[in-house]
Parts: sequence; structure tokens; C-alpha cells
Amino acid sequence: MEATAKARFIRVTPMKARRVVDLVRGKRAEEAVAVLRFAPQAASEPVLKVVESAIANAREGARRDGQRLDESALYISEAFVDEGPTLKRFRPRAQGRAGRILKRTSHITVVVAERERTDSQKGRTR
Repeated sequence: MEATAKARFIRVTPMKARRVVDLVRGKRAEEAVAVLRFAPQAASEPVLKVVESAIANAREGARRDGQRLDESALYISEAFVDEGPTLKRFRPRAQGRAGRILKRTSHITVVVAERERTDSQKGRTR
């Protein structure tokens, strides 16, 4: 079971969003949500929303397909940040000049998957 969530055109620079995404990549979904809730970075809020959306998408996909989903087995299998379009603005500078301000945007993608359980994790002995 795998589920994806995307947030596009988020007004946070990709470099700052990548710092936050790197904190949770590969972690269990529950642990990633806990880390993002208490991360001091401003970019953690949109990343948290995407992670929670991906978990909800997995839950809904399993319900729709009639499968059983173990939410404690979900983990962040992929997470990346792509650069969105840049908004170009101008700010007045000295002697009648104008300085260009670049307001960058991000596309955040998170994929959650269910970790395969080994026989030892299921409680079986061979």
C-alpha cells in the first residue's frame, strides 16, 4: 500500500522546505508528525499538512479497496521538494534605482508506504 500527497505553489523557499523534509524522510509516519509538530522552522507547517494528507490518503485508499491498513507500519518512503514558479517583485533602492526581490515557491511531495513485516515481527517462529 502506497499513497501520495502533493502541495503545490507553497510560498516557502525550496531550500528552507528541504531542510524540514530531510528531518522526516525514512521515518515512521507517526514519528514524522510528532517531529514536525515541534520543529521550530516555519516550513514545518506546510510539510506537516502534506504528511498528514498522505496518511489520510493511505487510510482512504485502503478503505476504498477493502484492505486492512496498519497505520503504525506506515513510513515516509519518499519526500522531496521541487522549485515552483518565482514571483518577481521590485523594491525601491537608492538614487532612483529598483532592486529585484525574488519570492520563491515550492512543490512539496510526500509518499507514504506500509513497511513489510518480517516473520519475526509477526510473532511466528520457524
